[in-house]
Amino acid sequence: MALAASALLLFAATMAVIPVQRRVFKAHRLVQPIREELPDDQHRKYGTPLMGGLVFLLAGVMAVYVAPANRSILLAVTLCLFALVGFADDLRKARTRRDGISATTKLGWQFVIVGVLLYYILRAGWLSTQLPIIHGVAPTIPAMPFFAGVALVMVGATNAINFTDGLDGLLATVAIPSYFFFFVITRNPDVQAFCLMMMVSLLAFLFYNRFPASIIMGDTGSMAIGGTLALLGVLEHVLVLLPLLFFVYLAEILSVVIQVGYFKRTGRRVFRMSPVHYHFALKYGWDENRIVMVFGAVSWACALLCIGYYYLWMR
Repeated sequence: MALAASALLLFAATMAVIPVQRRVFKAHRLVQPIREELPDDQHRKYGTPLMGGLVFLLAGVMAVYVAPANRSILLAVTLCLFALVGFADDLRKARTRRDGISATTKLGWQFVIVGVLLYYILRAGWLSTQLPIIHGVAPTIPAMPFFAGVALVMVGATNAINFTDGLDGLLATVAIPSYFFFFVITRNPDVQAFCLMMMVSLLAFLFYNRFPASIIMGDTGSMAIGGTLALLGVLEHVLVLLPLLFFVYLAEILSVVIQVGYFKRTGRRVFRMSPVHYHFALKYGWDENRIVMVFGAVSWACALLCIGYYYLWMR
């Protein structure tokens, strides 16, 4: 009952805070710059307040308040750290009207954060070098390759989720099923509380971020979502399920990698534009609402399939 009341309080607080954020950021010209190569309809978004993802910090605070345990605190700290990297990127974009901090700097800080997180998780005894696949099948991986692989997965997943934030309401819609998966399968009340608070926060944020968005989460929000979802995959020992659970995010980042690699090699493009959500808009004429609904439905299908696999073959 306390969890439900806290979720309702968070929803109301998020709904109340965002209009204040919007006014403050607009007054200080902290608004979304638009890259010239984006489709014409995206240029109308110039001037939309940026860094709306700061409101997700309320979800972390509320999760710790409701379930003040080690995992909820770790998730809240992770939320803040990745949000800080995203905030630095957004602030630079808003101030210079150009690209944010360099990719090298961004990746460097992400690896530092992930390294610290993995060290803490290992010291806490929450991580082993076994990789659960199905009941009774959990091969042990040599320590160095395992931890290096987990770090790459976490940083890669964080950036894949960041690439998904390109249309009004897209990432928030796609991320809710991802948190729902962890909410359902976890045995830890503190993890469950964090996932619920993130779902509630995203739902409230969608009220302002749905098409046409009056505020944009920016890298502040997308990095925070990416970092916490990647960490949840490690904490819940479901790394083997992440390619399916994160299918939409994986498709987004792979479309960029394929596009860039193929263009450098041949001078031609595979997609009309990447990430792939722009391809559906330019090639098939889908509007933003249709893309968000389809991508959201795919994310829900992947989350439900992963829940089924987990309960039938892993738990």
